[in-house]
Amino acid sequence: MDGSKLKVFVDFDGTISTEDVGDAIFREFGNPEAVDKIIDDLNKDIISSKQCWDLLCKCVEKINENDLILFIDKMNIDPTFKSFVNFCEENKIDLFVLSDGFDYYIKRILDREGLSYLKYFANKLKIEREKLIPEYPYFNPDCPVSANPKQFHIINNSSDDDYTIYIGDGNSDKEAAQYCDYIFAKNSLLKFCERERISYWPFNNFDDVTKRIKELLSKKRLKKRHQAQIKRKHAYEAE
Repeated sequence: MDGSKLKVFVDFDGTISTEDVGDAIFREFGNPEAVDKIIDDLNKDIISSKQCWDLLCKCVEKINENDLILFIDKMNIDPTFKSFVNFCEENKIDLFVLSDGFDYYIKRILDREGLSYLKYFANKLKIEREKLIPEYPYFNPDCPVSANPKQFHIINNSSDDDYTIYIGDGNSDKEAAQYCDYIFAKNSLLKFCERERISYWPFNNFDDVTKRIKELLSKKRLKKRHQAQIKRKHAYEAE
């Protein structure tokens, strides 16, 4: 492979975790019917991600922190993720976790799995007087659709010389993935890429991803995705 440095950006909910932890929390502790309606409105682009989280937090009238912790501790990660992290470390590939969910459960799950050293960017969640209080440290009014616009983290943590890889599965990955040279997609991200004719590689778990990246590393030269280069160029110029 040429001198390009690989940078990997990976979604958390439904990609690293086996289910969407954020959605599961609100279905467990909020009104399930109201929660489903809010999430459906998000998926139909009726409301923004930030509006969605604000409404979901209001749906939970009262929460016991110990009950929340016990629920989070039942959430599993993809059993192949740790070996993928080891593979990235062995090959000096930088890995960043990008989430439109919350640090509260991401930190706890990563700590439990011995992965607390991974760099991640997420929205913040606090519990005050048995209420869920969301905060959005990365919200950008220039990109109001997302509470945590992942593409800005891609721009801020890569350069023109890097070869960027995105791994995701859902609604919050659609915009961010387009800024990367290579996309691993499943579920609604896969359907989006097919609909928009964006090149991608389907995957079921991180063993699939590892196998494909090994093949990429064996190539003399990696071809960057033209549309991703254009998007990144515009972003760099806007800064």
